[in-house]
Amino acid sequence: MNTSFNYFIPTNIIFGAGRIKELATVALPGTKALIVISSGTSMTRFGYLDTVVKALKAQKVETVIFSKILANPIVDHVMEGAQMARENGCDFIVGLGGGSSIDSAKSIAVMVHNPGTYWDYIGGGTGKGKPVTEKVLPLIAIPTTAGTGTEADPWTVITNLETKEKIGFGVAGTFPVIAIVDPEMMLSVPAHLTAYQGMDAFFHAAEGYLANVHQPASDLFALDSVKLITKHLPTAVKDGSNMEARTALAWASTQSGMVESTSSCISQHSMEHALSAFDPSVTHGAGLIMLSVSYFSFMAKKVPERFPALAEAMGVDVSKLPESERPMAFISALKQLIKDINCDGLDLNDYKLDKSQAGALADNAMTAMGFLFTLDPYQMNKDEVVGIFESAFDA
Repeated sequence: MNTSFNYFIPTNIIFGAGRIKELATVALPGTKALIVISSGTSMTRFGYLDTVVKALKAQKVETVIFSKILANPIVDHVMEGAQMARENGCDFIVGLGGGSSIDSAKSIAVMVHNPGTYWDYIGGGTGKGKPVTEKVLPLIAIPTTAGTGTEADPWTVITNLETKEKIGFGVAGTFPVIAIVDPEMMLSVPAHLTAYQGMDAFFHAAEGYLANVHQPASDLFALDSVKLITKHLPTAVKDGSNMEARTALAWASTQSGMVESTSSCISQHSMEHALSAFDPSVTHGAGLIMLSVSYFSFMAKKVPERFPALAEAMGVDVSKLPESERPMAFISALKQLIKDINCDGLDLNDYKLDKSQAGALADNAMTAMGFLFTLDPYQMNKDEVVGIFESAFDA
């Protein structure tokens, strides 16, 4: 157990079915909001945007809508959203939708008052690593998916299309001040996205449990998230209207965000960011799934100590197994879960990616998001990273 750690999660989390209505009564951090949503139609089609606008109007809050966010959000839209907020005098931001919208809202909140371009503040890759010196606008996060947990952490992931870099960033000010997590707003997510998003939360938890900065609280959060997702994700994929499953997954996602706040993701996320930086059509959760068996099989062989507990959280009675087989029990359970959510047919070779790119992907992962490699329980070299990519292409 790590016995020296920080614990800081300042977000007021309002959790539960139907609790979006409390946006009309909770104390708000301003009087004019920029609402950040995706370029898709789901926020309007299912009435979520209208619900939020009406709730804010009940508190005499004016709203401006920024609706350009992509599934893999980009720097250009961060800068455009920040300009819109400045021009309209917005004093807080609302991120409504999936992780891409909320992440973009965080990054926009940084850039409303800070000078230069967003990439000036990014610490990895070609970023300049400048400190954030001016005010970050307060943020309200309203997730409509169960996956990223970004409502309970400070992290935001944005892609620089010019440099093909997808890099995480965060400061204390990018923690949402309020998160309203209402599983009723997640009922409309289609089955395949439910699967991808649920597995993103699963890997946040698993990686956070393995990270060399794990701590007592993150361990508890991580193992419970793994347990909840293993139990409820197959149900939600088969029956998206199942409120018990949706509620469990909503909490597991938020709780996995708390894992990211108290521990960290590790290099699996760096490697997936390389995949979706090279081909933005790779959905983040799908990319993680396609890497996962190769990645965790490698780690389980190198540092087996913490894998049995992950297997137990997935429902495996490891006490009945020889000690030498207990770490790989997690891999068997992971394969079964991927099959149970109908994702065993995913194949990296179906994207604009090729095994011959493994070296370039490894370079990108170890440069753009190299910091996460320092948090791995085993310190990989480039050849080992290349090997994991190649194995994932061969799977």
